[in-house]
Amino acid sequence: MPYIDTHCHLDGEEFSADRDAVVQRAREAGCTNILLPAIDLKSCHMVLATCAQYPGYCLPMLGLHPEEVRPDWRDQLAAIKPMLHAPVIAIGEVGLDYYWSREFEQEQLAAFEEQVRWSAELQLPLMLHCRKAQNEMVAILKRYEHDLPGGVFHCFTGNEQEARQLLEFDRFMLGIGGVLTFKKSHLPEVLPACVPLHRIVLETDAPYMAPVPMRGQRNESAFVVHVIRRLAEAYGISEEEVCRQTTANACRVLNL
Repeated sequence: MPYIDTHCHLDGEEFSADRDAVVQRAREAGCTNILLPAIDLKSCHMVLATCAQYPGYCLPMLGLHPEEVRPDWRDQLAAIKPMLHAPVIAIGEVGLDYYWSREFEQEQLAAFEEQVRWSAELQLPLMLHCRKAQNEMVAILKRYEHDLPGGVFHCFTGNEQEARQLLEFDRFMLGIGGVLTFKKSHLPEVLPACVPLHRIVLETDAPYMAPVPMRGQRNESAFVVHVIRRLAEAYGISEEEVCRQTTANACRVLNL
C-alpha cells in the first residue's frame, strides 16, 4: 500500500548509524516519499545533503523552527531564504511554540510572520508547528490567508473545536501520526466527527512519537503502517482507501 511520510527528521543524528536501512525499510513498507523539515540554518544544510543522498525519494523543506528562534533570528532567516529554490518543496518546520517558555515570544511571532510572507511570495506551502499558541498562529495566517498556497498543520492532536478552526483554512491539511494510536488519544473519535479524510496527510515526526505497538522506540517511516491501520478503523474504511486518499492529499497540497 503506497503512502507518503510528510514529516520525518531523517537528517538527525538518531539515524546516522543506519539511515540507508531506515530508508530501505520505508520503501519495503510502501512509503513512496519521505519529506524532511529543517529546524534552523545548520539543519537546512543537513536536510539538503540527506535528500541529495536519496534524490526524488527524500524531499526537503527549509525553515526556522519556533523553538530555535533566538535573538539572531533575522540573521538565520537572511541565510535561509536564498536556499528556497528547487528541490525545496515547502517552508518548514515553522510556527509558534509556547509550551516550554515564552522567553522569545515576540521574536517567534516576528520570525513566523516573516516566513508566512515567504510562503505567499514564493508560493511554497507551509509545514506548520504549533504548541500552546493556536490562536496566535491563526491570527497571523488570517492576514495572508488569500495569498497562501496551503500547507500542513503538522502533528494535530487537538479537539473538535481546534480542528474546525484549522479546517477553515481550506487549502491546508492536518498531519496525523503516532499520537492517533496512543491509549489516551481522543483523535480516533475527534477525526471522524469533524475532519473529512480528504483533509488528512500521514506523518511520523520521526524519530519522535512512535506509534503503538512501537511506542518507546525510535520512530521511522516504516511505522506509518500502524497509523494507517488505526485511521482505517476510526473511519470504518479500508487501509487501501486511507493510503489512496492521504497520498492524493499530500501530492495536492505539497505539489508532489
